[in-house]
Amino acid sequence: MSDYATTRPGSRQATRIDDIKGRFDPWIVGAVLALASLGVVMVGSASLYQDSNPYHYFGRHLAFLAGGAVLMAIAMRNELKTVERYNHLMLLGCFVLLPLVFVPGLGVSVKGAHRWINLGVAGFQVVEAVKVFFIVWLASYLVRFRDEVNATWMAMLKPIGVVAVLVVLLLLQPDFGSSSLLLAITAGMLVLGGVNMPRMFGPVLVGLPLLAIVAIAEPYRMRRLTSFMDPWADPFGSGYQLTNALMAAGRGEWFGVGLGGSIQKLYYLPEAHTDFILAVIAEELGFVGVCVVIGLYALLVGRALWIGLQCVEMRRHFAGYLAFGIALWIGLQSFVSIGVNLGLLPTKGLTLPLISSGGSS
Repeated sequence: MSDYATTRPGSRQATRIDDIKGRFDPWIVGAVLALASLGVVMVGSASLYQDSNPYHYFGRHLAFLAGGAVLMAIAMRNELKTVERYNHLMLLGCFVLLPLVFVPGLGVSVKGAHRWINLGVAGFQVVEAVKVFFIVWLASYLVRFRDEVNATWMAMLKPIGVVAVLVVLLLLQPDFGSSSLLLAITAGMLVLGGVNMPRMFGPVLVGLPLLAIVAIAEPYRMRRLTSFMDPWADPFGSGYQLTNALMAAGRGEWFGVGLGGSIQKLYYLPEAHTDFILAVIAEELGFVGVCVVIGLYALLVGRALWIGLQCVEMRRHFAGYLAFGIALWIGLQSFVSIGVNLGLLPTKGLTLPLISSGGSS
């Protein structure tokens, strides 16, 4: 009887679930540790001359990394079904957190952008929490309406309407980069969640022109677009960041000038330890170093997508959709950040996941 039971499809599925339960994927763990370790080293190198205390940002980065590890350990002690149960509260959290940046005394304005709230000991960029909360909610929504999203327009348009409201709140900050990222994550999760591509054409055809209008409506965004096309036309103005990033990448050649040997980080390249840290990596570790970084991200995202597919196959749909969402988040954000640093995309204020300095991210 027991031999027969182990051969049934349902039993085989249960055996596979029990087999992977509680285990870590060594490839994901290895990629995360490698990226985080590289981040510690490069933040220390890139921020050496950014403060009167040469180790200020290095120590700060280590502290936030330790805090992130503690939060990860706490999250891992909870079952996914517990996380799924609170998906509506997380969505509510998105709509509560985003307006807080405009509250006087609580919101913090940096260079004209209202993206942070003051927690006393540190600033908190609310969009980073919003990304997590929204992905959890959308994964749960796709589980609850798995059949309807591909059968009725209303079921498919509901999450698009929700993300549209979040995007409006983000654009008021303004944060065009995170808005575009959140829209791309939504589209990717809907497709991976079962929505046929032809059904997505309508929302995409409406959304892309609107994004284009928003992109060119503000003069500073228009300057970023024109400087991206020809940064050398105004190397000391709108093209300053990009020209210095390109010079850093060019100096690195194949194997780099050596750790700590970057010249561009010496007050030439703005945000060298945050948004433009890949340019410093390219200068100090060269083309080979950049390829290693890209390879680690490809490994991390590829394994996350593979795990998502395995979970869906085993009918653990929430876990699968959650894995898809996280993979899309890390993959798209790293793609944009790398593209910006190498002059392949217009400048956006997106950090390089697991590497850039930044407590919230």
